[in-house]
Amino acid sequence: MTTGDTADTAGPATAQDTAVAAAEAAAAALPAVTPLTVGPAQPGSAHVADAFAGGAVAALDGVPGAIVVLIGEELVGALAGSPLGELDLSAAVQPALDAAARALGAHARTATTLDLTADGGLAAAVGGDFTTVPLIGAGIAAAVLVPQATLAGAKEPLRDEPAPAAEPEPAGLTDQPFVPAFGAAPGSLPPQRGLEMLHGVDMEVTVELGRTRMTVRDLLALTPGAVLELDRAAGSPADLLVNGRLVARGEVVVVDEDFGLRVTEIVDAAATA
Repeated sequence: MTTGDTADTAGPATAQDTAVAAAEAAAAALPAVTPLTVGPAQPGSAHVADAFAGGAVAALDGVPGAIVVLIGEELVGALAGSPLGELDLSAAVQPALDAAARALGAHARTATTLDLTADGGLAAAVGGDFTTVPLIGAGIAAAVLVPQATLAGAKEPLRDEPAPAAEPEPAGLTDQPFVPAFGAAPGSLPPQRGLEMLHGVDMEVTVELGRTRMTVRDLLALTPGAVLELDRAAGSPADLLVNGRLVARGEVVVVDEDFGLRVTEIVDAAATA
């Protein structure tokens, strides 16, 4: 190199860099009260599951392997104790898996919930050696697990959606060992929080005009043009259900040639229990 030349010190991205990038994307999409930051990537161990209360896995399209996100008791408890009833863990974690997959140049398939108590459950999900990246809030809140085969086959991040901004890393975080942090004293765990834990969770919302009961014979006899009589008078309010639970009523309207619902009544949770 002659005088005046400038060396490129950045170098190619390593497998750990790729895992951290996927974890940063997942951290921005995972429900949490405290903003999550990414800790140092470490070689994975089956014992990592002992520090978490639940998890979800999604196979990838475009890149080999899968991605696993493990979550702590705080989010698992919030999902189980939601005022709308128990919410699906895999659906809550799906946006984080989608974001991590895009950072690897892939698309995540539909997530499934992991049984962390089953022998070999985590090993079967990752399918071999993997890298673990902790997500840190008020303690170790979650972790992203990426198989080595997935890191080896990773591509350029997909740009069809904006990449989530990475949170700044706390000073001195990279000097902290990952595994000992899981062994924090029980008294140091953050207190349980409420509904704000669920702000980032996607839920299925359905508007129901009415219902009817039919015999199988009548159902099979349906043809185009058949009219079904519902158990609700014309002009009656429609029901708004969230994950199958009635939460409000309203009147059906048309918005830009699409149907909509103008909410006229919020249903008391005690009345629907």
